Amino acid sequence: FPVEASGRHVHLTRQAVRVLFGQEELTKKADLSQPGQYAANERVKIITAKGEFDNVAVLGPARDEVQVELSLTDARILGIDIPVRLSGDLRCAGDVILVGPRGIYNAAGSAIASRAHIHMTPADAARFGVRDGDSVRVRLETERPVTLDDVVIRVNDNFSLAMHLDYDEANACSFRKGDVG
Repeated sequence: FPVEASGRHVHLTRQAVRVLFGQEELTKKADLSQPGQYAANERVKIITAKGEFDNVAVLGPARDEVQVELSLTDARILGIDIPVRLSGDLRCAGDVILVGPRGIYNAAGSAIASRAHIHMTPADAARFGVRDGDSVRVRLETERPVTLDDVVIRVNDNFSLAMHLDYDEANACSFRKGDVG
């Protein structure tokens, strides 16, 4: 199955979009592999007391909660502790400030490192013999093959088959676009 590396990015609420950009909706730049998801034209700056990242990707559409996805290396550079969590699980998430061209948004409790996971449809899950929430081991067929334990299966009719890694995991195995698991 395909593997994709995901760099630092943010998901915003409609309120955060209004505060940061002074508009009601994000504007689509490019579709992502998961149906209905896209990279927006808008970008933000992430700031903490110890560091910052400029020109950070914003993904759409708007969500119910602001979520900032960083690698653990990013978090160290920013001087914050963040948990490794599945998207949407913001328990003990780190605090950052987001800056856009029109405003500043206090994104307290929003920063996580995304746990490696595989998106699949129910048909894919049946083919692989897994269920939503299962944890599997995945061998990454890369230049430096690595096996990741505790990769979570996420099943939904609207998903497209793909495993998602963060850049720390991708760099550890010399991931290149087109590599598979």
